[in-house]
Amino acid sequence: MVTTGNPSPSFDPARLLDDHRPQGPVETADHERARSLLDTPDPWNRSTFPLHFTASALVVHPPTRRVLLRWHVRQQAWLQIGGHGDPGETRPLDIALREGREETGLTDLTPWPDAALLHLAVVPVPASPAEPAHDHADLRFLLATATPDRARPENPASPLEWLTVEEAKRRTTEDNLRETLDRAARLLPPA
Repeated sequence: MVTTGNPSPSFDPARLLDDHRPQGPVETADHERARSLLDTPDPWNRSTFPLHFTASALVVHPPTRRVLLRWHVRQQAWLQIGGHGDPGETRPLDIALREGREETGLTDLTPWPDAALLHLAVVPVPASPAEPAHDHADLRFLLATATPDRARPENPASPLEWLTVEEAKRRTTEDNLRETLDRAARLLPPA
């Protein structure tokens, strides 16, 4: 059984950013850029360039200290789950939970150890035929599952893999995800 501290709040971005304390100069700069989005008409809109919000989560299974990574085809990298808000969605935790259910098939995902923002990272996104290169102000959470064996990829091109934190740090090519993994490791129960 996965236990959580305070699973119910679904904060808006302004509240999350007000409550979050950046760690280090990179996250401090990312935090300032993300705050600037709060003055735009729709900071979640995919056509808000050069920066818009996304929400993601690192899925964890606390009893085994394992984390779930997903192969991201467009980025060609092993990453956490997450993505853009659907039209009308503005609550980052709700977006991360929806994306988590869609991308993993796990129906028991819950904020862990609470609903606080774990990490804010502004990440570059390469250009595609549909949009120019731009950045995501990614609001990251931890979500736990009590049923890790039920994880199923949403499609064959996006496999999932349960890994230890150290294995995940070696698997990903993204330094910002390694930072997220380090923060998660500090919260997971001792081995």
